[in-house]
Amino acid sequence: MQVKWLAGLCAALLTGAPMAQETLPVIELGAGFHRIEAEVAAQDRHRQVGLMHRQSMPPQRGMLFVFPQENTHCMWMRNTLLPLSVAFIDGEGRIINIEEMAPQTEDNHCARRPARYALEMNRGWFAQRGIAPGSKLRGLERAPQPR
Repeated sequence: MQVKWLAGLCAALLTGAPMAQETLPVIELGAGFHRIEAEVAAQDRHRQVGLMHRQSMPPQRGMLFVFPQENTHCMWMRNTLLPLSVAFIDGEGRIINIEEMAPQTEDNHCARRPARYALEMNRGWFAQRGIAPGSKLRGLERAPQPR
């Protein structure tokens, strides 16, 4: 079963074919007085697919990537149709840096120092709300442990 799933993932990643989206857990996060509904990608296979092939995303919705360890993780936009902003977040919940990402590109967008999390939102979400590096997010302790 695992081999079949991995073969399907590899084929989809190489060809750009959409995969059926799994339902991921959703947790509530807070940034200032703003509420975020974050789908949680805590497993490697979910982190690899992320928001690929999505046509739209509600304004308060995003995806939280939970990494097994703090590192200078990088994100890219292969097969991702939505313009996104990504905030890299340390283990204490503070935003390290925010990067703007163009759809369907393979440019690397990386944390400027070791990050434990990355939060993808629709492009401009953080800037429109005055959320900047140094801001702290609430609710990260509710995220499932990474695998």
